[in-house]
This record gives sequence, C-alpha cells and structure tokens, in this order.
Amino acid sequence: MNRERPSLRDRWWHIIFGTDTEAGRRFDQLLIVAILASVVAVMLDSVASIHERYGVWLYGIEWFFTLLFTVEYGIRLWVSERPARYARSFFGVVDLLSVIPTYLSLLIPGTNFLLTIRALRVLRVFRVLKLAAFMSEANQLGAALIRTRRKIAVFMFSVLVVIVIFGSLMYVVEGPVNGFTSIPRSIYWAIVTVTTVGYGDISPQTPLGQVVASLAMITGYAIIAVPTGIITAEISAAHVARRYQRECPGCHRHDHDPDARFCKQCGSDLPKPDIGA
Repeated sequence: MNRERPSLRDRWWHIIFGTDTEAGRRFDQLLIVAILASVVAVMLDSVASIHERYGVWLYGIEWFFTLLFTVEYGIRLWVSERPARYARSFFGVVDLLSVIPTYLSLLIPGTNFLLTIRALRVLRVFRVLKLAAFMSEANQLGAALIRTRRKIAVFMFSVLVVIVIFGSLMYVVEGPVNGFTSIPRSIYWAIVTVTTVGYGDISPQTPLGQVVASLAMITGYAIIAVPTGIITAEISAAHVARRYQRECPGCHRHDHDPDARFCKQCGSDLPKPDIGA
C-alpha cells in the first residue's frame, strides 16, 4: 500500500518545529550556533579598533545573518497552522525583533546594535536539550511573583517614601554648597546610597550629613532582604501546597513529595504530577 508522501510544507514543519526528529534537532542546533555567531559579530563591531579594521566584513556578516533569519521567520509563518498566533507568541515577537534593527539602521544609524536581542532566541536550547520540565520551576517562580505583587508594591512605595525623606533631609543639611543643588539631585544621591551602589559623585561634607548618610546606608542593607524574604516565603508555601495536590487512590493520603511515584503509606501508584503546577 502506497503512503501519501508528505508535502514540502509538512516536511519543513517537522524540521523547524519537530524537536523529536533528527532533522529538527540538527536545525535547532545550527540555529543556536548562528544566533550566537551573529550576536558576537554585533558585539565585536561595537569595538572601535575592531570596527576600523574589520567593519566591512562584520557589516556583511550582519546582513548575511539578518537575511538568513528573515527567510527563517518567513518559513516559520508559512508552515505554521496559525501564522497570526505564532507571530504574537513570545518567540514569534523575538524572531521579528531580531531582524528589524538591521533594516531600521538604514534609516536610523546605530540601531543595528539592538540586534543583541537575538540572544533571547537562544532560549530555544530548552527545547533542544529537553529541559522543558525545568520550566515548571520557572512557572512556580512567576506565580510567586504574581501572588506577592501587592506586597512588593507596598514595599516599593515605602522605599520610595524613605528615599524622598533622605533626599530632602540631605538637601537641607548639605545644601548647594556641597553639591546637593536640588531635592531631585539629592533624591538621586539617596537612591544611589540606599541601593548600596555608591558612585561617589556626590558625598556629604558636614558631620551631620555624614550621620544621615550612614543611616541611609544601614537602611539600604536592611531593605535588600525584605523582597527576597517575601518571595522565598511564597515559594515555600507553594512547595508545601504541592505536596497536597496528589491523592493516593488506595488510602486517599495527600501528603506526598512532588517527585514521589508511590504512596509512602500503602505503596499504591500515584497519579503523575502536574508539570505546569
């Protein structure tokens, strides 16, 4: 019995989107190498000495990869069952943004250096190396950030108030004579100090100002631990909750580790965990 030969569109779909096939894995591997090579070329072109000697070659390499990725993007749209859905997806948007800067540089010089966004396409390595299961951990972290958004918002507002207070106080104490020429500039100093960056372009000169600066630094160290504790507590709570998501069909016990395959009480097979949980 003769089987119908797959069409050219179907064969390209299996190559581009079929990571379970040998051709699909080879395509993704070559794509990742091309992405990394194009990003390295753009980065080297930003070095003045290298640009002066090899600028023409790097410019040609940039256009070669741009045309290559443009053709690839067009093929992805062609073989997709829902081209509009792919175009609106995360990878679809990244694929489009990875080629636009080169064309845009014809009108606005310098925008070609935005091509480093192509590095985001390397995320396809998760598919190539079969690391999709680890995405559940990323989903768990994202869910924790969403659940703590109100606490984080209140925390950020409190930090903003503290920074405004420190900035205004330092403006009053030091004044324009010592570089604190306005409250916004003093707030800039407070942000740099509280975040423990400490550029040193503005620094207090009076003893009272140095006392205020010391308090700001100590406050900064105290502040750093707060959002980490909030998110960590939420992740821990979610991890504990996951232990109760699977019920043993034999003894109806719920307390099981996320990676458990058998019930710790009666030994019955447990249902598979929800990877997206």
